[in-house]
Amino acid sequence: MSYLMNTYARQPVAFVRGEGVWLWDEAGDKYLDALAGVAVNGLGHAHPRLAAALCEQARTLIHTSNIYEIRRQEQLAQRLCQISGMDKAFFCNSGCEANEAAIKLARLYGHQKGITTPTIIVMEKAFHGRTMATLTATGSRKVQAGFEPLLMGFARVPYNDVEAVRQVAEHNHDVVAILVEPVQGEGGIKIPDAEYLLALRKICDDKGWLLMLDEVQTGIGRTGTWFGFQHADLLPDVMALAKGLGSGMPIGACLARGAAADVFKPGNHGSTFGGNPLACTAGLTTLQVMEDEGLLANATRIGGEILSGLRQELDGVAGVKQIRGLGMMIGIELDRPCGELVKLALAQRLLINVTADNVVRLVPPLVMNSAEAAQLVAGLAPLVRSFLGRAA
Repeated sequence: MSYLMNTYARQPVAFVRGEGVWLWDEAGDKYLDALAGVAVNGLGHAHPRLAAALCEQARTLIHTSNIYEIRRQEQLAQRLCQISGMDKAFFCNSGCEANEAAIKLARLYGHQKGITTPTIIVMEKAFHGRTMATLTATGSRKVQAGFEPLLMGFARVPYNDVEAVRQVAEHNHDVVAILVEPVQGEGGIKIPDAEYLLALRKICDDKGWLLMLDEVQTGIGRTGTWFGFQHADLLPDVMALAKGLGSGMPIGACLARGAAADVFKPGNHGSTFGGNPLACTAGLTTLQVMEDEGLLANATRIGGEILSGLRQELDGVAGVKQIRGLGMMIGIELDRPCGELVKLALAQRLLINVTADNVVRLVPPLVMNSAEAAQLVAGLAPLVRSFLGRAA
């Protein structure tokens, strides 16, 4: 650890192997994983079909370059466009890179329309990444502090507030796009009103703006549909993906449709590693396994079981403000900071996360079954009750 930069507040455990929703540490102790690498390991750990596909591809060809055609990349782009309704894809390595691509696309789109200072509307409490552009788009002073000066070209409004967007539209004629998460993950599993995205879609249509969705956490089945926007009757213009797309292999994607799909030209954007054969094999296999094993329906069903179980166990407990979720994206909001729960759960061999200081975040592997969901509820609920009782 002494050779690593001090960029993470790491938990005192190292895992050496995994299977499904379970992880084992160096001492051989077994943990129930309700975090999935922060919404990454949708297929769980060591899925045999993913492991076999990656081994075969690694024996064949890992990387060439985007100087050349890459058939696996073409296949993954086609599959993603088929299930999303989008037209074209650009591949990168992470969620922040996918959002960077979206931001660059929006700015170039604005310049092509003659707007000299293109502006993107972003949301309070949003999280889009830690590069300079995505850091600026992120709605957290805690994340931004110390990295000023931030970039120009962003207008911030409260999340789930359509009227605030309309007010910006009236007074700022440089706006070219809205960047928004269908559900705010780092912001505390905040689920907007059912009509929110539809209202943003209409504003963008009326103004000629791009509706850009950050589906880095909500995408690839996390909410029970392929993408979070599919809970509403709309299509975005641009969409950023990562996390669950490669089931642990680093891969991100920026998808676009219509006029937005043709904004970039050769030389406008690129990536050395983005979309190489190994990463795209992970993406293709992930999508196929999810379809074959019915993991979208499983996310809805098991997520519902976890949600209802937690509500039943924590109903009326003082200090529990709200338990909310969509598919396998669940948050328990408490009335006080609760970061200590992460260590308390770890001691009980349960992996969870706390975000927004006071929200327990659960994003388990999409392969979790009913028995494992019940074990998660049975392990977590007493910890929450004990923590709140002790902190009262």
